[in-house]
Amino acid sequence: MSFSMTGYGQSSLQFGGYKITFEVKSVNHRYCEVVLRMPRDWMVYEDVLKRKVQQHIKRGRVDVVINRERDEEAAAGLVLNQAAVKSYLQAADTLQESFGLKGELSLRDLLSLPGVMESREGTAGLDPVSPEALSERLEQGLDQSLQSLMEMRVREGDYLGADLEQRLSHLEKLHEDMVELAPTVVSEYRDKLRQRLGELNDGTFPFDEHKFGMEIAIFADRCNIDEELTRLHSHFEQCRSLLRGDEPVGRKLDFLIQEMNRETNTIGSKCNHLTLAGCALEMKAELEKIREQAANLE
Repeated sequence: MSFSMTGYGQSSLQFGGYKITFEVKSVNHRYCEVVLRMPRDWMVYEDVLKRKVQQHIKRGRVDVVINRERDEEAAAGLVLNQAAVKSYLQAADTLQESFGLKGELSLRDLLSLPGVMESREGTAGLDPVSPEALSERLEQGLDQSLQSLMEMRVREGDYLGADLEQRLSHLEKLHEDMVELAPTVVSEYRDKLRQRLGELNDGTFPFDEHKFGMEIAIFADRCNIDEELTRLHSHFEQCRSLLRGDEPVGRKLDFLIQEMNRETNTIGSKCNHLTLAGCALEMKAELEKIREQAANLE
């Protein structure tokens, strides 16, 4: 099973008088990078939440956004703390007079300050909860959004895996054509060389069968591509095995694609045959498409 590095998931829960929303998205990245954004007073849980992400994702950039807002029931029970508002305004006046600072507190600024709005029972902020309970709920909410993200990564990975398998089949067909053509390269060269020498021979020089055979032997050794074809066949099998496994395959596939490109380049430079060279060029083009697709796999 292949996993894409691209995905999105979200979830929400009610806790401590707040509605907490979790949004997770992942994109391609060489390593596993987790970027977490959440209320400043919750940053103490950053390491725990990052480890939770890393349990699910081995490669890719993951952006996690956690927001909170008072639920309607809790907001209905809030009252204005006028004493706190007066204290903030007096502090602002003191700053202006003592330090010459400029600026005004807006209504939005005041309402966002701690203690300005409090519950009817006189407790401001979140309902009293233990740090352990909050940590557990944050992990639970994040885990739910990660499950949604992973489902999307699996669906996308299945599609990419199927596309890569189809492209591998095309490479294997080209490989079969090369295997069939390879033995004919020497015989075609021998026949063409013999014909050319026959056309050039005007009787002024004898035809030396021994030297002719040596020339054919040197050519056969120079254009032999059996080793490259054997290694390509091995790389194809390894690619299929990786795509059908359960481990992250992106980096391994990238290495195998580089190796296949290297073998294909060698074949193109050694084959000295028009049809074989065409197969090598087509294989290189297909390998480039595979490389682009494989870059999306974890």
